[in-house]
Amino acid sequence: MNDEQIRKILEENRVIASVGLSSNPERPSYGVCSFLRLKGYRIIPVNPNETQVLGERSYPDLLSIPEKVDIVQVFRRPEAVPQVVDDAIAIGAKVVWMQDGAGNLEAARRAEEAGLMAVVDDCLLREYRRLDAEKSITVKS
Repeated sequence: MNDEQIRKILEENRVIASVGLSSNPERPSYGVCSFLRLKGYRIIPVNPNETQVLGERSYPDLLSIPEKVDIVQVFRRPEAVPQVVDDAIAIGAKVVWMQDGAGNLEAARRAEEAGLMAVVDDCLLREYRRLDAEKSITVKS
């Protein structure tokens, strides 16, 4: 994925369902999502072990979310990613973003075959910061 594609993802998608988001401030998922929320993204927690994270209701899975999701951000082990991708396809997400350590190339291929963009083993926060340093990113409403 090149910088132009990543910038387009960051600018044109506002609602991020974060699978595996934890309420523990020590976890990377919490820090990444806190940052993205401050930058204007709507964060929807997806974790069956949480009731609320970052002031938002947590859902047990993607299929339970009652609103449109643009990006499915994955903070899970690679072996759990295929089911997340299947659910992302089912809900009509545009992007599956597999955070560092969550990469599953077969699941990414399936997502792309279904018309989704897939980012594998990369950090959304890191890419936002890197690209924002080059040119300001504006989240479109």
